Amino acid sequence: MNCPRWLSSMLVAVILMPAYPLCTGKIPDPVSDICWDCFFPIDMGGARVGGNEPGPVTPAVCACPAPPPVFIRPGIGMSYWSPDRVAEVVRTPLCSPTLGGMVLGQLPVSDGDDVGRQGSGGNRKSQGVFYQVHWLQMPWLQALGLVTPGSLCLKQEAADNYVWLSEFDPLWDDDQLAFALAPEAVLFANVAANAACTADTLAAAATNFGLDSLFWCSGGQGAVYPLSGHKQYHTGGVDSAMNLVHRMTFKLHRMGMLLDTSTLAAMCQDLPQPLMRKGQYKVQFMFPVPDLVQAHGFGVPSSLFEMGKEFPVQGEDWSMLIWRRHTCCAF
Repeated sequence: MNCPRWLSSMLVAVILMPAYPLCTGKIPDPVSDICWDCFFPIDMGGARVGGNEPGPVTPAVCACPAPPPVFIRPGIGMSYWSPDRVAEVVRTPLCSPTLGGMVLGQLPVSDGDDVGRQGSGGNRKSQGVFYQVHWLQMPWLQALGLVTPGSLCLKQEAADNYVWLSEFDPLWDDDQLAFALAPEAVLFANVAANAACTADTLAAAATNFGLDSLFWCSGGQGAVYPLSGHKQYHTGGVDSAMNLVHRMTFKLHRMGMLLDTSTLAAMCQDLPQPLMRKGQYKVQFMFPVPDLVQAHGFGVPSSLFEMGKEFPVQGEDWSMLIWRRHTCCAF
């Protein structure tokens, strides 16, 4: 029997169809895609402007070590939020929603472990969800010419730089290998530790930030451990994306690639912070739908903000702007 031409063309297209999902994205516009109200609150000289968030107000006067012959340099306490980093949560390996849906390269696919997936079933690998996560260094204040060189509060950084790609991280796709980076995870794999995370969820819903003392909790998104791309319980893409970005942020802190920029102890110099403080970060969605109203802390229940941020084909990968709290002694 002769096969119709249209059916032959369709069969050829299916055979040649790439194994990876579609990569979509949009290059962010600093005017239309960034929540500039999220820059607040600002602490300056002991006063807080533009809102109220948990945490101590910076002191009015401070001092930092300086080279001789000065030794001590006085300054004014300052604290503010800065859009410094971008996290991408994607199904297609090396897909970049931030660069307009560009695929940065191609990886050989063996058992499909590097491809994002969702689902449930008897096979362990089909349960829950798995996504790749990218971490970009993208200091918007510097890119827009708002950085003053020489100030401890505003530091020059390289822009548009991929700091971490989970596709090249052997720990991201293997929960057992991830245990080597965070062996304390075994202490929190119990009912009591999971029950304590209810308090983290309530705090995040009330104040926009979870409890730093419950560092193993990701509030409404579940658990921080393991520090891998597998999330056992998948209730939605936005929820899983927030959880995996929390894990990646925690992981980079544990590796010393991210530092304490927000506590009073770090006013003069960024310090190591192996246990990430949740109050140092808040996340704003830029793609597929920009959130211009609020940036959300880790652990805030996704049911409060996920509506419209996930939809088939064009809305299943995410680009998220990471706002970071800076506390410093300005002079």
